[in-house]
Amino acid sequence: MTLQKKFRQLASEEFAEQYQRFFKTGKGEYGYGDVFLGIRTPAIRAFVKENRDISLSLAKKCIASRFHEERMLGLLILVDKYARSRDESEKDKIYELYVDNFKYVNNWDLVDVTCPHVVGKHLFEKDRSPLYQWALSDHLWTRRIAIVSNWWFIRNNDVSDVFEISKILLKDEHDLIHKAVGWMLREAGKKDMKKTEAFMKRHYSSMPRTMLRYAIERYPETKRKKYLRGTIKA
Repeated sequence: MTLQKKFRQLASEEFAEQYQRFFKTGKGEYGYGDVFLGIRTPAIRAFVKENRDISLSLAKKCIASRFHEERMLGLLILVDKYARSRDESEKDKIYELYVDNFKYVNNWDLVDVTCPHVVGKHLFEKDRSPLYQWALSDHLWTRRIAIVSNWWFIRNNDVSDVFEISKILLKDEHDLIHKAVGWMLREAGKKDMKKTEAFMKRHYSSMPRTMLRYAIERYPETKRKKYLRGTIKA
């Protein structure tokens, strides 16, 4: 039995129907055309752990699948291989494979679950200029990768890039970018509230409402209301 046949035995028609609605796959929606097998992410993670000898070439094949969960499988294989590798050249290959296949990392869960652990982790001690280039991309998911990859930096107490990339994305038109930027600013606040608030006071008035709400979600209620009313002084 091939790996993909074995994987598809985990499929559920009931879950597939739920995911089709949840991930907005209708015409004109952000996930239009995506197809689901109905396999939950914990089950995909477990499958990766049980099949750690999967080659990068097979992972690449999974990433290019028309099925959402098979793309997640391929990406989580890269996450797992990167985490376990002690070979810098192998890490380079994993990172390059991920970047070369951005077009298949085409839904918010695929981005959020995987990019910090490959892209963010790889660039942590390297040149981060690719993130700034990706933030200017016409491709929605590439822009989301540019901001969400910062989660790896933030969790390691480095907020040096999140504000500049957030600034690039302040006027982005897509709600899924507004949410991602707000989320990263909220996380940055947990590590360095002084720098985060300085950024917020300077830019909150030009933020889309959703971005602002996500960013100030954990602020004290009084301060949160001041931001929402526009009465915070820079």
